[in-house]
Amino acid sequence: MRVDVLTCMALAAVSLVAMVTGGRSSGRRKNKEVFLGENSKFKFGGRIDYKLKRQDSTKTLLIKSEQLLRIEEHDFAMRPGFGGSAIPVGIDVQVESIDSISEVNMDFTMTLYLRHYWKDERLSFPSRNNQSRTFDSRLVKKIWVPDVFFVHSKRSFIHDTTMENIMLRVYPDGNILYSVRVTVTALCSMDFSSFPLDTQNCSLELESYAYNENDLMLYWKNGNDSLRTDEIVLSQFFIEHFHASSGLAFYSSTGWYNRLFINFILRRHIFFFMLQTYFPTMLMVVLSWVSFWIDRRAVPARVSLGITTVLTMSTIITGVSSSMPQVSYVKAVDIYLWTSFLFVFLSVIEYAAVNYCTTLEEMRKMKRGKIPSTFNASQAMAFDGCFHDNDIELTPFPRMANTLTSDPLTSPAQSPDIRPMEGTRLRRQRSVRENVDLLVSNSYMIDSYSRLAFPLSYLLFNVIYWSLYS
Repeated sequence: MRVDVLTCMALAAVSLVAMVTGGRSSGRRKNKEVFLGENSKFKFGGRIDYKLKRQDSTKTLLIKSEQLLRIEEHDFAMRPGFGGSAIPVGIDVQVESIDSISEVNMDFTMTLYLRHYWKDERLSFPSRNNQSRTFDSRLVKKIWVPDVFFVHSKRSFIHDTTMENIMLRVYPDGNILYSVRVTVTALCSMDFSSFPLDTQNCSLELESYAYNENDLMLYWKNGNDSLRTDEIVLSQFFIEHFHASSGLAFYSSTGWYNRLFINFILRRHIFFFMLQTYFPTMLMVVLSWVSFWIDRRAVPARVSLGITTVLTMSTIITGVSSSMPQVSYVKAVDIYLWTSFLFVFLSVIEYAAVNYCTTLEEMRKMKRGKIPSTFNASQAMAFDGCFHDNDIELTPFPRMANTLTSDPLTSPAQSPDIRPMEGTRLRRQRSVRENVDLLVSNSYMIDSYSRLAFPLSYLLFNVIYWSLYS
């Protein structure tokens, strides 16, 4: 009996010790779990406890979306339908703005919304209400998207304020809409032969970089309606037409590729160049004609006027050339400027001829003794306008006999009965030397003829120029 009592007491003591020991160890385990839960992100390189993860709705939504689309179950490094026919990818473009057009660099900068449409059955998901799901750039990096690039582009970037301007919309049947907002600077081969009365035809070309026509088929989603534009206003150009087209591009090492074109025609506004180039040039040419009405002996006045107009024309030509690319052909503005420069230069040469003929005429008169000894040559050269042609006796060139008698030994005065035959008036043609002598003897006639010849010639040039280029 006593043995049984001792045995029961021993078992009770052992149970009590076990309960105390178990309670302490469980308490230590709980404390350890709490400690690990608070510090696990430091010990295990970024792993977060499940309770903390439930508080981040963004990560929870992303994990659920990846599970819904079964992203981990497929290899999205391969295109949809790999090994089969080419996957069709529709393109839709909305041009937001044309930021700049550079004639010097021969390029343009355009901002646009580029939208891609294709079907990837790997991303299909069940949906009761057939609603699509929209994602941002974080999910785009985990799936397959078309590798469309801009041919002949110099610079391009996707806008990232305040987030990357990328939108991905997935429909339950696997249809996908992928949209980006991008700014691209591309090459435009311009022809300046008619500048500034020119019309430029530029295009932005899209193409797949890695997939040829056997793997990917690019096409306009809605034909010509796939290209839409906002109201675009440019400072120097007027956009005449926007249209979309397509074609094929061949590369010797990789084959044929589908290529899409965004074509637009630009017509330059002429009013700016009329104010900056054409009107000043016309005024300089007209100003050079003023010297024809200034006294031919007023050397300082006519020379300074001629040099001023020549230098001004040189400045205008230099200013226009500095804002244009260094092309190897003649532009329309070059023809106008250099022809006008020629008219200004000829007005200076005209006065040189007038001054030379006047000097020869005075030297001949001095040799013949027809100029008085009191004549002061410096007075004739003064810029006072007081000395004129009638101050010196300049006899006109003698007229040639305009009749020819039948008898050379008999003159009409001696034989009044002999009359010249009617209708047989004969004139001897002047030689070149006689014509030169006539101009030298009457140098003022050069100015008289120039007053009419220069304006008529320049007017004829303007009529031909504007009828050809406008």
